[in-house]
Amino acid sequence: MSACGCHDNRVDKQWWNEQWMGFPIGKHYEDQSNITNAAKLQGKLLLIVGEADTNVPPESTYRLADALIKSNKMFDLLTVPGMGHSDGGPYGRKKKRDFFVKSLLGVDAPDRNTGEIN
Repeated sequence: MSACGCHDNRVDKQWWNEQWMGFPIGKHYEDQSNITNAAKLQGKLLLIVGEADTNVPPESTYRLADALIKSNKMFDLLTVPGMGHSDGGPYGRKKKRDFFVKSLLGVDAPDRNTGEIN
């Protein structure tokens, strides 16, 4: 599960990544990229991204989604309209909990559209 993830440090702000990964940008940036490694995905994945994130570019998540699709990998993607850098807010947290209930426990999450469970 990833919320507002920086999936490729070549796309994110330079001043942050260069502290940890060094300069100049080299092959090590490509090697660590989730986009480069998308075809290696095993298991389930939920991506959450805020449409208006100004900290980590939403483009990073969309590039990963594109690479996963091109690699024929199945995953879930939640884009939260108007949301900034976040875990998706109350709606995203419900989706995350439901994802873990299904993925880890193997049972269906409660039907949240009945009005009985929030």
